[in-house]
Amino acid sequence: MDNIATNFEKLYEKAKEYTETSLELYRLNAIDKTADVVSSLFARLALLMVVAMFSLLINIALSLYIGKLLDEMYLGFLIVSGFYLIVAIILFLFSDKLLKIPLTNLVIAKLLHPKVKNTNPNISNDEIL
Repeated sequence: MDNIATNFEKLYEKAKEYTETSLELYRLNAIDKTADVVSSLFARLALLMVVAMFSLLINIALSLYIGKLLDEMYLGFLIVSGFYLIVAIILFLFSDKLLKIPLTNLVIAKLLHPKVKNTNPNISNDEIL
């Protein structure tokens, strides 16, 4: 009888250890996926900021050029800002299709994408996939 009780205690301890280890593994996987998504979004945000600065300067130059062609600087800025008003209206009307769905798909793809362990330092993980 003691042997059966000892076996049940061992089985209970093993099951408890397995459950704790599984929970820790799930927690670590969630942290890894979250870090991957956040770092990917941060990298894209940094790239977006650089592109935004480039776009700002190009738009100022374009506004000045159009203003010079029309002999009134403010007309160049009005034309360029009118263009961006049209773009903003289009983005507002189609924001789900143009922004929300692609961004949601990006996050889901990052969360479901398995990590590939790269043992060759000369090849990046992107080249493996």
